[in-house]
Amino acid sequence: MLSKYWKKIGMLILIIACVFNIMGKLVNKISLNKEMLYSAEYMYEQEQKNQTK
Repeated sequence: MLSKYWKKIGMLILIIACVFNIMGKLVNKISLNKEMLYSAEYMYEQEQKNQTK
């Protein structure tokens, strides 16, 4: 019985895993504005470190 439907069961598990992966990424996504602010702060800190050397 199981050997007859193993492809369909595997495909269903794969689809469910992909949906959970996509939903997890959407929930934990950092907004573009915050990402740009973090990048600007990092670049500023690196510039300050380079100037003190």
